[in-house]
Amino acid sequence: MRAHPMSSPLEHRRSVPTWYLKRRPHYWPDNEARLLICGAEFFPALLDAISQARHEIWLTTYIFYQDESAQTIAQALVRAARRGVRVRVVVDGFGSMESLATLRRWWADEPVALTVFRPLERWWSWLQPQQLRRMHQKLCAIDGEVGFVGGINVLDDRLDIHHGALEAPRLDYAVELRGPVVEAIAQSARAMWTRAAFGADWRDELPQLLKGRAGLERARRLLSDMRISRHHGSSGADSLESAHRLQARVDEDSQEADGHRSAVSSEADRHLPLSRREKADVAFVWRDNVRHRRSIEGLLLSACGQARERIDIVCPYFYPGLALRRALRQAAQRGVRVRLLLQGRLDLRIAGMAAAVLYRELLNSGVRIFEYTPAFLHAKAVRVDGDWATLGSSNLDPLSLLVNLEANVAIRDPAFATALGDSMESAFTASREITAPPSLTAWGAWVRRYALSALARLYLRAADWGG
Repeated sequence: MRAHPMSSPLEHRRSVPTWYLKRRPHYWPDNEARLLICGAEFFPALLDAISQARHEIWLTTYIFYQDESAQTIAQALVRAARRGVRVRVVVDGFGSMESLATLRRWWADEPVALTVFRPLERWWSWLQPQQLRRMHQKLCAIDGEVGFVGGINVLDDRLDIHHGALEAPRLDYAVELRGPVVEAIAQSARAMWTRAAFGADWRDELPQLLKGRAGLERARRLLSDMRISRHHGSSGADSLESAHRLQARVDEDSQEADGHRSAVSSEADRHLPLSRREKADVAFVWRDNVRHRRSIEGLLLSACGQARERIDIVCPYFYPGLALRRALRQAAQRGVRVRLLLQGRLDLRIAGMAAAVLYRELLNSGVRIFEYTPAFLHAKAVRVDGDWATLGSSNLDPLSLLVNLEANVAIRDPAFATALGDSMESAFTASREITAPPSLTAWGAWVRRYALSALARLYLRAADWGG
């Protein structure tokens, strides 16, 4: 995975607004990347960043729940908004369906703006095929300076919406980023806000536009909400006096946030010796249904094709298409160590069945398969050789690769790859290796595989019909 010649930071900054037009991943140099393992590390880092926000916070998440950890984040957003930070939150209408009423109550009289991507609050919404396409990404961008990308929802590690309290925290990853790539993360979160706000409010806004000055003012406020500011260090946009007042509020809020960390995790002050001091090349990779329909899949195919030593994949929902399975088989056959870490404790039985029907094909090609049993597995990460890694919200199944809106980062940095690899190695060690496929007759295995394939195709066709 050779790094491309680096251009100047100014050139990369100018390229940020057009990153979406590029088909292939665009790597920005000179970024800091810190691996965050589970909510025990993610939530304190997010709280720190929110407490220091000066201008704006964009947050998109599939699930924003109503547990104690989520409430701590919600309160931090309120404090930021009260001191003048523009706070915009987007949640998915299906993933956050159970908590929407609570979120609206928490922020009813607060300057935190919440919008819902494709809400399901009316019965006829369930009949619309486009509702099969969900917003599954987990992003946060603060002041264009600090960004978070990963698979961690705003939900406590030891709580599952369907299974209740958990004995052990689920395994999950996120990354904290500082540097030029944060602008792309911020623009993507802003685009998600735009899409969700117009999708929810356009029918209401259009008649208002026809009612004179009051309607135009409402439309102007909506467009203002969707604007994204550009802040790069000391821009001079704020007067010295207002900057001093804002800094005082930030310092006060930082102290208050310190008192809230214990509600999130007893390990809040633990810092890993990872790659914060290293400079990394980072690409932000977005999967949508327009220009970047296969961007994440293409990223993985390229990485697997260039692998020379190892490919380690951690993924709870594994049912990739033929091209990616072929790439993994070919890598194993040319001597690359290929390991998969999949669910051992199933949260969705059909997901486990889908992965299991591929076991025979992969094992026969030399791919090693492990099932994670200590807790639920929710992490989505890939490490290739010793200097490249990707993580984010995308599983390796048809929903993530072909339907849902997803977001990953690809990181070229030996220190980060080593840190992620160490965590993966611990997870592999705690797992059981699968050395033989499920004990089904050849006929039974064929029927199961055909049925699952037919179900996947039916879902994809229905989603595509919905546009």
